[in-house]
Amino acid sequence: MITHFAGLKLKTVSIQGVKQFYNGVLHFPITRESEVEIVFRPTPEFTLTFEEAYEPIAPVHLAFEVASSKFESAFRKLSEQISLLKWPNGEVVDRFDSGVNMYFKDGDGHLLEFIAHDDLREGVLAPSGTYGILYLREVGLPVEDPVAARLWMKELLGLSIARESEDFAFVIGGTAHAVVVSTKRKWIPITMYALVPSMEITYGVSDESYVDQIRSSLDRRLIIADDDEGLIFKMYGYRIRMKITSFPKDIAARLNLPNAP
Repeated sequence: MITHFAGLKLKTVSIQGVKQFYNGVLHFPITRESEVEIVFRPTPEFTLTFEEAYEPIAPVHLAFEVASSKFESAFRKLSEQISLLKWPNGEVVDRFDSGVNMYFKDGDGHLLEFIAHDDLREGVLAPSGTYGILYLREVGLPVEDPVAARLWMKELLGLSIARESEDFAFVIGGTAHAVVVSTKRKWIPITMYALVPSMEITYGVSDESYVDQIRSSLDRRLIIADDDEGLIFKMYGYRIRMKITSFPKDIAARLNLPNAP
């Protein structure tokens, strides 16, 4: 089964630019760096990679789960360094039924979010870094047909679906929430079009039998690679990697996530 987002690889127009932002502002540790690629480790279980490319960048939406007890501190520290995005009412922090969030952008225009849920059980995962990040919670996946895409993910990957409508749904495995949306939809809070980005998502999975199940169910024409680095396949224009990790299989239940089995 899928337990979490273990990695994400994005494009950038400037390695130095992302270094200044993700290391200089967000204080993400750097694990590897070259002239054309840089790898950050926001948490022990997740790596964020940027590859420099001479091409237009379609912005990605990412949401990092922050411990509720750390959110106010994260807000103060971040707002001292950069401008947070405003909602139509002029506020930069949004409080919803189960928590709170704030949005901001990096130099490539990627739409980033820090979100904290009041009902998330603390003490299960140790908060990482300056901002108390627990894990990458959300990755936006704009597609032309979100209903077909989420059903494909449910049937092939065994994921659950929440908050579904014609143009939006969370497709969930463990702590990983893929935000499957229509390319005609706009990202809040600044009504930014949900363009299709170039990226590779690595899902952390609990065991080889799950990977075998995916492998046997896939159309062979969708498989890109199958080696020690995991099974990589195409899914609605995205590169998806399945990699076995030691992340707890029951993490969703231990964190008291509503999608826990």
